[in-house]
Amino acid sequence: MTFDLRTPASSAPMTVTTDPESRFAALAAMLSERSTCRQFLSDPVAREVIEQLLQLAQRTPSWCNTQPWHVIVTEGPGTERFRQELLAHVSGAVPEPDFAFPAQYSGVRQDRRRDCGQQLYESVGVARGDHAGKLRQAMRNFEFFDAPHVAVLTTAAELGTYGAVDCGLYISTFLLAAHSLGLATAPQAALAAYSPFLHDHFDIPDDRKVVVGIPFGYADTDHPVNAFRTSRADLADVVTWHTC
Repeated sequence: MTFDLRTPASSAPMTVTTDPESRFAALAAMLSERSTCRQFLSDPVAREVIEQLLQLAQRTPSWCNTQPWHVIVTEGPGTERFRQELLAHVSGAVPEPDFAFPAQYSGVRQDRRRDCGQQLYESVGVARGDHAGKLRQAMRNFEFFDAPHVAVLTTAAELGTYGAVDCGLYISTFLLAAHSLGLATAPQAALAAYSPFLHDHFDIPDDRKVVVGIPFGYADTDHPVNAFRTSRADLADVVTWHTC
């Protein structure tokens, strides 16, 4: 198996010499292994490794190749200042996301959301009805779970929903690329809930909208919060076949 990783500006395809069965197995393994990390080690990621990650993510397809994403990456003191100032802001602010959050969760979607939350709370010893414990865990979002880096992803406002859809593809590629490099990630809409702060903190112009924040680094594999895994629905629940 050989790979030729070219620069993002190159229009030439990456060279991949391996058989389809091996490629499928590799992708299946990464999708099965990857999970949201909720406790990171403090160890920073080398700049050259982050650049490898970003180069891979840059191969994401987009509508008419518009590539509407822009990524802000924090490291070192930049991450710590962002962490402390966001925590201070959140304590007295009202969420104002650039993109409206879901109006509600109902039916099976609410069931899945509840099950995920319960698994999370059980992993960190927060009992049912422990509202203070749940609040403490919620605030961990704004501590970035101690990650040494955060990627803040924005999209071109003029492209609306489909620019955000393209950024969703970018997020997926970013997560898998990070996993392939031995890194862990935690894609968070929670950070985008305070978009005005992010616009001000990072000097993000008004013609861009905040989509998500992604803390990343190396996972603390010994922490129990990183042990649980969510399930996926059966194909019969999400696919409808039309044969005539």
